[in-house]
Amino acid sequence: MENIILTGYMGCGKTTVGRHVAKLKDYTFVDTDEMIVEQQHRSINEIFAADGEQAFRDMETTLLKQLIDEKREHLVISTGGGMPLRAENRQLLSELGRVVYLKASPQTIYNRIKGDTTRPLLQCENPMNRIEEMIAERGPLYEEGALVIVNVDELRQPEAASEIIEKCCCL
Repeated sequence: MENIILTGYMGCGKTTVGRHVAKLKDYTFVDTDEMIVEQQHRSINEIFAADGEQAFRDMETTLLKQLIDEKREHLVISTGGGMPLRAENRQLLSELGRVVYLKASPQTIYNRIKGDTTRPLLQCENPMNRIEEMIAERGPLYEEGALVIVNVDELRQPEAASEIIEKCCCL
């Protein structure tokens, strides 16, 4: 399908860069976390608190199947950071379009999201350690599911968007 899917750890720029890509390509931007919040009529924090992470991950899988069934094209899809953790989701994402992993170092992530209370998995005593652990765990899965990898540590958002378009158009 003619879609660009952005994956990566929280704070890597999927939403912001995704909006730039959509504008440059004249595609429609969608954020899977925002879609789930809209469908559930509650925040991600509320979903995690009431139903747990597993229920949220089930909602992500259901949403991916919905997007495939709708056969929507010319989308830039920003995914939640945990969406590609399930093998089933990695397969569904690849069916939806070209999967791009926005790779960022733990320090870059920490600098971008320190103090952000909307990220339930980082509400802990030492967020930097948690980021390092989660990136070590998730990084190989992000890479496994990606067609393209863009390191965003040194890129501004418009530069990252241009690189994504260049790499995706050459495939």
